Amino acid sequence: MAEQRTVAGLRCGEVLELLSAYLDGELEAERRAQIEEHVRGCDWCEQFGGAFSRVVGSLREELGAAPAAEPEVTARLGKRLGLD
Repeated sequence: MAEQRTVAGLRCGEVLELLSAYLDGELEAERRAQIEEHVRGCDWCEQFGGAFSRVVGSLREELGAAPAAEPEVTARLGKRLGLD
């Protein structure tokens, strides 16, 4: 990471390391609030997040939608899951 800022007591890299746990709801309230404060106040993270979002959007567009499962596969799966 070329440039990092410390905002709300966290460096940008620390926020990235904790992001998955944040999204999964695995962090205590105080740490979640610290991450939220960092993101609100860090222009670098804002720029990085926007760039990352554009990359993901482009990749999704390039890959297209996932192919639909064949009806017989869907039926077998439904049967195994007890959904039939």
